[in-house]
Amino acid sequence: MAGLAASFGSGAMTNAIEEIEFADVILATGTNTTENHPIVGMYVKRAVRKRGARLIVIEPREIPLAKYSTLFLRQKPGTDVAWINGMMNVIIAEGLQAKEFVEKRTEGFEEVRKIVEKYTPAYVESITGIPAEQLKAAARLYATAPKATILYAMGITQHKTGTDNVRSLANLAMLCGKVGFESCGINPLRGQNNVQGACDMGCLPNVFPAYQNVALDGPRANFEKAWGVSLPAKPGLTVVEMSRAAGEGKLKALYCMGENMMISDPDLNHLEKSLKKLELFVVQDIFLTETAELADVVLPSACFAEKGGTFTNTERRVQRVRKAVEPPGEARTDWEIVADLSNRMGYPMKYGKPRDVWSEIRQLTPSYAGITYERLERELIQWPCPNEGHPGTQFLHREKFSRGLGLMSAIEYTPPAEETDPEYPVILTTGRILEHFHTGTMSRNSRILEETVNENFVEINPNDASNFNIIDGELVSVSTRRGSIRIKARVSGRPKPNVVFIPFHFVEAAANQLTIDALDPACKIPEFKVCACKIEKIDM
Repeated sequence: MAGLAASFGSGAMTNAIEEIEFADVILATGTNTTENHPIVGMYVKRAVRKRGARLIVIEPREIPLAKYSTLFLRQKPGTDVAWINGMMNVIIAEGLQAKEFVEKRTEGFEEVRKIVEKYTPAYVESITGIPAEQLKAAARLYATAPKATILYAMGITQHKTGTDNVRSLANLAMLCGKVGFESCGINPLRGQNNVQGACDMGCLPNVFPAYQNVALDGPRANFEKAWGVSLPAKPGLTVVEMSRAAGEGKLKALYCMGENMMISDPDLNHLEKSLKKLELFVVQDIFLTETAELADVVLPSACFAEKGGTFTNTERRVQRVRKAVEPPGEARTDWEIVADLSNRMGYPMKYGKPRDVWSEIRQLTPSYAGITYERLERELIQWPCPNEGHPGTQFLHREKFSRGLGLMSAIEYTPPAEETDPEYPVILTTGRILEHFHTGTMSRNSRILEETVNENFVEINPNDASNFNIIDGELVSVSTRRGSIRIKARVSGRPKPNVVFIPFHFVEAAANQLTIDALDPACKIPEFKVCACKIEKIDM
């Protein structure tokens, strides 16, 4: 990942969304694009239907995008490194790699070649369930395309091996010379509108804004000088690590902004016990969420339409946000609440308006330095934009990678943290649906959306439904080692046999009561996409 730090390391798209339409081949994996990112999905469909692009979909569940695909491969959840290594095995064995690109612009190829030698199509089929001939066809189609782009989302990252999955996709793109060119690249699709902007601004425990490592003396000294304080060199805790620390009595207070942990985090039963052990729990949000109900103090904040500022979207594009209406009641904007708290606690924050905050961002965030409010009145600029004369960067790594040579990493497949067994024989995977957004904080307050889908369901393959003597619409129990929920069965051919799917939006039958809190050792993302469960018929 270090070889593509400016893009893959930060989770930003290397290329622009509009470029997807002009790709010859699109490889979409771990992304239910048309339901979770409908605008991006529109570009994918237009590329296929109007421009003849060929689409490879690699998903364990038959998503709507599959009907537009040239190839649809269905892998066992949690086996992504294996099939990616298998594609590289085919590409190298058949001499389809971009030899000049690999030689001149990357390093680590020999180590990768040695690792993937054993990942023959037959061996990969034994791990993933993808037929060997389908894997070969996908590898050839991607490698030989003049322009090919990779799209992925949380189906790739939300695993114990999420970092390895992303690095493997980076290997594949570099092996085929599909980075640093228009309509190519590797393009993660962020889960919410300003996730990219929040990460860019340092809302991660190990970096300052612009992904400047807190452990490095140089960046830390710059922020210490600007803020007039001494800053720790040790990274902080991630979300799940904080809840664990609270449960162990090591974390005494928690301030939660705009995050409904009691639906979105794994192993909710354990999380609730941990939050109740806190001496002080503060929640700042636009509604009284399930998480806010556990708080000692609730600070009402303004929603997106009630404040000004900027958002940065998944393609690194910075966009002005302008207040449309006044916040209701005592609600205030997030920056005003934070600044007022800071002032009262003894550290002065003398911002008068959002533009003042933006001025500081430009001074301390090199990739944003050239993006002024005046420019944003007439332009939508993609970072990096190092100075005011710079046009912004449509796609990354045009001439070279951020570290010089792109680093290819030799990665072995490792299984998920929890595999099926006789007691828990079925794989559970979770995700989103078109009608609801994230934890439902906003979408379930919409009468039309709530009337459209007002209860949760578990998708079960017809073969499994027959084996468990379950009929469509019947109430069933889904259990893991962490909890159990009662939920309606939806018998469908969309999931693979021995795999069930549950959306996570619904508190009444919360999928995350079941999920495991196993973490990726590098980025600490929980393994939401794979755990072992059992399905039982409920006798009424």
